Amino acid sequence: MYAIVEAGGKQHRVEVGQRIAVERVWPGAAPGSQVVFERVLLVRDETHVKVGKPLVEGAAVKGTLVRELRGEKVIIFKKKKRKGYRRTRGHRQDLLEIRIDAIEA
Repeated sequence: MYAIVEAGGKQHRVEVGQRIAVERVWPGAAPGSQVVFERVLLVRDETHVKVGKPLVEGAAVKGTLVRELRGEKVIIFKKKKRKGYRRTRGHRQDLLEIRIDAIEA
């Protein structure tokens, strides 16, 4: 059984027991707390597929916040040719690692 959920503007395919890294959408959550994904786009079990229009009614994915982490560094480089203009910036996204505990359809 798996589901497709939306969190932080991105879609994630999740299964029970899986760990995923999502953008920090619960800013005050502490490790060990429960989180619920209510924006479920698709749920599939062994025999049926439920596709939402745009969301599946009554479906939720529950998980546990494992830890806070940061993503890989992304380098932003800007340059204008023949003008001597160069700028380099870096960014690391704050992420939450979540263990999926249950998929309720």
